[in-house]
This record gives sequence, C-alpha cells and structure tokens, in this order.
Amino acid sequence: MSNTEKKKIDEFEPKIIAFSCNWCSYTSADLAGINRYKYPSCVNIIRFMCSGRIEAEFIMKAFEYGADGVIVTGCKLDECHYISGNYRAKERIETTQQILDMLGLDSGRLRAEWLTASEGEKFVNTMNEFVEQIKALGPNPLTHSK
Repeated sequence: MSNTEKKKIDEFEPKIIAFSCNWCSYTSADLAGINRYKYPSCVNIIRFMCSGRIEAEFIMKAFEYGADGVIVTGCKLDECHYISGNYRAKERIETTQQILDMLGLDSGRLRAEWLTASEGEKFVNTMNEFVEQIKALGPNPLTHSK
C-alpha cells in the first residue's frame, strides 16, 4: 500500500450505524461512557428493545442513506431477554450479508456482536475494530460513487 493510499484510509471517516438492544449492548455502551472509554464519534447508536426487532429493511435503508457500515449488537446468544430474539437477529444478519455480497457491497460492512451489559470495554474494542475494518473497505459505493 502506497503512502497516498494509506493517507486516504486514515482521512476517511466512515459513517457507522449501531443497532443496539436495550438490555445488554446498549447498556454496555452506557457503561463504556460511564467509565470514559473512548470509541470513534462516527458510531451512531440506535437503541432497540431487542436485536430481534431489527429487520433487514432497516439495515438496507441505513446503507441507502449513506452508512458505510452497520453493526447489530445484542444480548449474548442464549441470554436474550426476549428468549430467542438474538437468534432471529443472527439469521437476518447472515441473510442480509449474503444480499450485500450479491449487490457487490461486501458483507464485511455488516457485523453482529453479542455482549453482556457489563462488557463496556468489549463494546469499545468492537466499535474501534469495526471502524478500522470499514476504513479499509472504503466508502459505501452506493452513496460515494455519485
């Protein structure tokens, strides 16, 4: 990778949408804030009561409206407050990743992470890793090709 390419990646500030469940992952984000852990300001959190409520349509709309990456965070598998919501979310995310690949958007732009409410540091590390992954992929070709 040339210095010019590396500079472009470093300057690119991706738009990240994080759909987070109220009970675990949103609480872990709150804990990160209480502990003053830092993660990139380009991550915009949208709270849902359960990750199982996140439809593929919401994810695709996020990309359509300019998100460079989408991450869905929820309770750890087998620990969902709504019994199996996170399993429904997991299936939807896997299906949506296949659709992204078919559209040429790269399934790496969509990620799922399962957290407990006490994992504020893991939430921050996950967000930092995901932002770097999206920086490496570059801007969303749907919105940045115009």
